[in-house]
Amino acid sequence: MVTIYDKKFDTYLSEETILKRVKELSVAINKDYEGKRPLFIAILNGSFMFAADLFKQLSIEAELCFIKLASYDGMKSTGKVVTSIGLEEDIFGKDIIIVEDIVDTGRTLHNFLPKLQHQQPKSLKIATLLHKPEATEFPLELDYVGFEIPKKFVVGYGLDYDGLGRNLKEIYQLV
Repeated sequence: MVTIYDKKFDTYLSEETILKRVKELSVAINKDYEGKRPLFIAILNGSFMFAADLFKQLSIEAELCFIKLASYDGMKSTGKVVTSIGLEEDIFGKDIIIVEDIVDTGRTLHNFLPKLQHQQPKSLKIATLLHKPEATEFPLELDYVGFEIPKKFVVGYGLDYDGLGRNLKEIYQLV
């Protein structure tokens, strides 16, 4: 159990379980993109650990860039998606894989994907470490999903609670 600010969290997914699943996802991506050179767009801040571990497992040629999108304040979604670091790469005609830490309501990607599609990539897929199907308000096609989890607040492995907890190697669930 860990305490962050005033909240207590129990271990939900171990580091070993997470890394095993990340490796499985990389195997699928390596197969799907053999002979191609996809551009991975990792959404900051939460996806940085997932993106790094996934990228280390790839055997294909690939590029990686980051964009910062946010819709959370504390433990609640604000309902607004803010872009604070934009996409500088030209994605026209490229195979794109969005890397997300968690898809819950789907609002962030629902607002971001049309902006990407307007730039005419060759293909556009989504890889997310976590998905909360019960929380989905904006359905999306998720191509690579690490784990489906219940509608509970989680921290660790890049996910935070008001800025803290990102450094935890495991994923913890609010008690």
